Formats: sequence, C-alpha cells, structure tokens
Amino acid sequence: MPQEPPHAIANSCKDEPWHAITCGEIPDILRAVPEDNFDEIDRAIVARLQQDGRIANVDLADAVSLSPSACLRRTKALEAAGVIAGYRAEVSRDALGQGLTVFIALRVDQHSRETSRLIEDSVAEIPGIVECHVISGEADFLLEAVVPDLTAYEQLLLDRVLAIGPVRDARSTFVIRTSRSRGPIPVDRLGRT
Repeated sequence: MPQEPPHAIANSCKDEPWHAITCGEIPDILRAVPEDNFDEIDRAIVARLQQDGRIANVDLADAVSLSPSACLRRTKALEAAGVIAGYRAEVSRDALGQGLTVFIALRVDQHSRETSRLIEDSVAEIPGIVECHVISGEADFLLEAVVPDLTAYEQLLLDRVLAIGPVRDARSTFVIRTSRSRGPIPVDRLGRT
C-alpha cells in the first residue's frame, strides 16, 4: 500500500514542477540550464555566495536585487548546472591541531591511466592529504598535506606516500605562512562564450 506524503505541499510535487524543489527533487527545467543563459545576476549570486555561503536567501535576493523566490530559482539552477558545486564549513587547521601544511611533488614510474588511478585511489585513503592534483612539468602529482608536526609528516611520507608502488620520488615544500587561501573564483566568464 503506497504511503501518503506527510503534508499538503508534498502532494503537489508531482503536479507542479516549481514545488519539486521543496520536496528534494530538481525539475528537468532546472537540470538542463544552458551555459549561455547565465547573466550578470547569476554572476552576482555566485560571487556573493563565495563570500558567504551561509547567507539567507532573503539577504542574497536583496544583495542581487531579486525577489526571494526568483533568487532561489536561480540559485537552484546554478546548483543543478554544476556551477555551484556545494557548500561546506571552512575550518581552522591550527584550531584542529593540524598546523603544518606541506606540498608534496610526486614523480611516478609507468605513466598510464591505471597508474594514475592507483595513485589517486591510494592518496584518497590517506588522512591528512587534502588535495591531489595531476600536473605537468618535472613532477606528475602535487599533493597538499596537513599534519600536526614534522614527526607526523615523516610517518605520512614514509609509511603511506612512498609506500604507493609506482611512486619513484617525493619532493616536499613546507609552508611557512599562508597569506591567502581559497580565494574566490572569478565569475566574469560565467555564461559568456
């Protein structure tokens, strides 16, 4: 026996596409927003959300001169199109006892798609590695690690990173001080060809 939705607005989800957002579904009209439909207001929404991802929709709407419902529709469309990839809390590394940041440039043997997958999968399982980039140049991968101190870094490097089969060489660069982190991505090209 099918279960009845718990409230009246849930009953309207199947009938009215704009109500689907409140029910956790994304209607097809929002799922396939062509890139060239983004405009200056969309760029303003993305720029403002990069400054404060927790801003209330009503305040965001006011900041970009839209009604709250129109602002929410545009924000949901930007999310559905993948422009807004997600929201998260930015935490203090020092407050969590992870005050040492190290960039590790890896060179590997056996350049292939399989080797790349092995490195990426192995690195994803190492606590403390917060970023992994496939790069060009002298190194093949660039990792960012956060650890409490040099002893913890030595263990991470020797026991985990260098234990990955194809890793041939690792070069470490220690961060003295971070003057800028996670700056906003420029939005001026959004929707422009």
